[in-house]
Formats: sequence, structure tokens, C-alpha cells
Amino acid sequence: MLLASRRSLLVLIDLQTRLYPAMTPSPPSLLARIQILVRAARALDIPMRVTRQYPQGLGPVLPEIAAILPEPVPTFDKTTFSCCADRALDESLKGDRDQLVLAGIETHVCVLQTALDLKARGDDVSVITDACASRSPDDHGQALTRMSREGVRLVSTESAVFEWLRDAAHPRFRELAREIRGLQKTEPGS
Repeated sequence: MLLASRRSLLVLIDLQTRLYPAMTPSPPSLLARIQILVRAARALDIPMRVTRQYPQGLGPVLPEIAAILPEPVPTFDKTTFSCCADRALDESLKGDRDQLVLAGIETHVCVLQTALDLKARGDDVSVITDACASRSPDDHGQALTRMSREGVRLVSTESAVFEWLRDAAHPRFRELAREIRGLQKTEPGS
């Protein structure tokens, strides 16, 4: 099943100033992909939720992300690893949007636990693999393998954006395709 912009809800998990610098793959690429997802969600009227894990210790949302989020975007502070274990946040994930699209950190902790809890309750869950990271590449890879085995859909940033668009005739196609091309030019080997 393809992602549909009218059915999707983008959940940005724990993209915080004190946690982000420790992530692999390289933070600049990760940040660029998350920014593309946020811009695409804004352009296509896809609602978003933002979480912050223990912000007193891990800091605020990255300023590069906070600056491009729509106002107001529902933001939830939590101490639970799974977003579903926080009652208010969990309630905000229920509604008329039945495709929950996750991106953030860390892949093997908060992203994994949220994805598996959502899947267990019967939700349609996608994880944007190149817009997630862990401190260790092994943890990141293991988490993606586990989620895939449990039926969570694994999608790249580029695939998600083009699935949301569906057609090169879409009025926002050129703008978002330009974002994707810009990312490709900055990556190693390009």
C-alpha cells in the first residue's frame, strides 16, 4: 500500500539538541531529510506531531526543525520511550489520519517501541528509514530489520514524498522534487 497525503500523519520523534549530535548516519544528511519531510508535510497539508524526550536533560527540538514547523504544531513532552505509553500523545495519534509515518531518534528505542505499539493495536505504520538514526549503525540496522519482520512498512524520504505527490502534474511537484535533488547533490558519491 502506498502512502497517501490525505491519510498520513507525520510523527517527529525526539529530534533534540543534546541527543542529535551523537547519531549516525551523519547528522547533516539526517537533518536534511527531516527538513524535506517537514516541508513536504507542510506543502501537502499533512498534520504533524512532535515529541521531546525528557527535554530538561535532552534539550529542545533542533532549531533547524523548530524554525520550519507550522504554527501551532502539537508538541508533547514525554519520559516514556513509546509514544503510545503517553496518554495525551497516544490520543493525538488517533483520528481520521490512518497512516502514521514516523521519523526521528533513536531508531532502536523510541522509534521502534512506538512503531511496534502502533502496529500491535492495528495501525498502518511506516518508518522513514533514512530519517531515523541511532548512536550505533548496528542498533539502527537491527531495529529496521525487527520492525520489518513485525510488518512495519519501511520507506525512504524520497519514496514517501513521491508517494504523497503521486503525480508529476501535482501543483507542488516541482518544488518538492527540487528539494530531493538538492539533497542528492550534497551526499557523498554525488
